[in-house]
Amino acid sequence: MSNNSKFGMPLQKYNYILLGIGFIVIILGFILMIGGHSTNPNTFNADELFSFRRVTLAPILILAGFIFEIYAIMAKPKDKENIGTPSANEKNKYRKDYK
Repeated sequence: MSNNSKFGMPLQKYNYILLGIGFIVIILGFILMIGGHSTNPNTFNADELFSFRRVTLAPILILAGFIFEIYAIMAKPKDKENIGTPSANEKNKYRKDYK
């Protein structure tokens, strides 16, 4: 196969880095959700169980992580080497030979 083939890896290194960041954000959200148990099973502490961190912040982080994962999959990395430079085929297409 030549280097100009249209077939290749669907995701690049850039996408995998973004997927890793999104995965870390999701894991952080789940870590913020854990806890809330009591040392005494006969007492109930509603403030600890229904805290802002567990009820609001953690689910927002998890949702943001999943949205970021979708972006990471769909994002196309910018090819810094070929920006603004035509390919060999484009050069030959518009080339005029005068003799």
